Amino acid sequence: MSKGTLFDKVWEAHTVGVLPSGQTQLFIGLHLIHEVTSPQAFAMLRERGLKVMFPERTVATVDHIVPTENQARPFVDRLAEEMMVELEQNAKENGIRFYNIGSGNQGIVHVIAPEQGLTQPGMTIACGDSHTSTHGAFGAIAFGIGTSQVRDVLASQTLALAKLKVRKIEVNGELRPGVYAKDVVLHIIRKLGVKGGVGYAYEYAGTTFQNMSMEERMTVCNMSIEGGARCGYVNPDDVTFDYLKGRDFAPQGADWDAAVDWWHSIASDADAEYDDVVVFDAAEIGPTVTWGITPGQGIGVGETVPDAASLAEEDRFVAEEAYKYMDLAPGSAIQGTKVDVCFIGSCTNGRISDLREAAKVAKGRTVAEGIKAFVVPGSERVKKDAEAEGLDKVFEAAGFEWREAGCSMCLAMNPDKLVGRQISASSSNRNFKGRQGSSSGRTLLMSPAMVAAAAVTGQVTDVRELL
Repeated sequence: MSKGTLFDKVWEAHTVGVLPSGQTQLFIGLHLIHEVTSPQAFAMLRERGLKVMFPERTVATVDHIVPTENQARPFVDRLAEEMMVELEQNAKENGIRFYNIGSGNQGIVHVIAPEQGLTQPGMTIACGDSHTSTHGAFGAIAFGIGTSQVRDVLASQTLALAKLKVRKIEVNGELRPGVYAKDVVLHIIRKLGVKGGVGYAYEYAGTTFQNMSMEERMTVCNMSIEGGARCGYVNPDDVTFDYLKGRDFAPQGADWDAAVDWWHSIASDADAEYDDVVVFDAAEIGPTVTWGITPGQGIGVGETVPDAASLAEEDRFVAEEAYKYMDLAPGSAIQGTKVDVCFIGSCTNGRISDLREAAKVAKGRTVAEGIKAFVVPGSERVKKDAEAEGLDKVFEAAGFEWREAGCSMCLAMNPDKLVGRQISASSSNRNFKGRQGSSSGRTLLMSPAMVAAAAVTGQVTDVRELL
């Protein structure tokens, strides 16, 4: 087993005890909740006559079901309105900090916690959402959990978990122009597989990650779960500390200095032992697009759809299924594939730096005829900052719709949905069948800049041709 890694240190620091099952009872430092997975958990507490043990360690927001156009209450969608009311009441009754629409702090849960400094190195973090792995970018150990586990954390501030193995994933070298963090993580998942990380925590290391901004690191950690890993993290460093300093919930004064000292100490030791080590060369990574129905079915924008015979035996059945669903034949080029909808946003790529890169491509160009293109900021703060920079005007001038903050078409639990067999160029994290709201809709995952390139050309395009 691993030894001396950040994962080992944080796990040990938060261990309450070992259960008869052999699982660890792990203390959770920060619990994030939203409107979808929390109502049932609160109902289970009430049924048992239990209270929220540490309400000050729970933070709530609304994101999944929030409309990004008309946010007038009550929502048109009756179920969405009911979920909103439930969360509002549960937060009020239990004294939980709640960022509602119009507060200036609402947004996708994995965007608002980092931007406010709630997410910090050395923490254990849980949320009823699989992409909680995002917070590992700060050197935290963050888990997506199910509704019954949301109940457990509310009631006890702990989780029963089996300790994971640790795989170190090194990427070294400088990324070429037009290649982004999204391409890096799609490349990793392509090579290791969607089940390659099962039973592991991923530690992202190497010069490529060292040179990434915090928002880029969040993109990579966000999609750890798509590679089968339970969590992913980057060791905290000066990039982390510079990002956190001065944020709402960051330590201040002498407490800041003490925190930084501790954050340095929890980083993986130079002689740490890992259960596995994988190394990639950044020079081999290009703009990447998914062609199939899993995030692991990705190829470089200049490549062709692979033949099932060239794949590992366990991947061939899904490949055959993907050919039929996506209407893409082996050997066909992904570049030039026509698209209908272009979506920029999500907890993967809805931050200010993502919008800036997409705006560089959109500026001075026009969305192709017949294309629906829209931009959804990841939070109200991101929206405000983008508007202060004039990014909204750049997008609107190009023909993109500029929306309010929310999860939007990433999972389509709101009015933003594909229709019929539409094909979406999406900066989100999943391309599963029906993921974006239509049982037959198709999704091509790519970076925000690549989505912008698809929007102005009407087809999958190598963004490097437009930069």
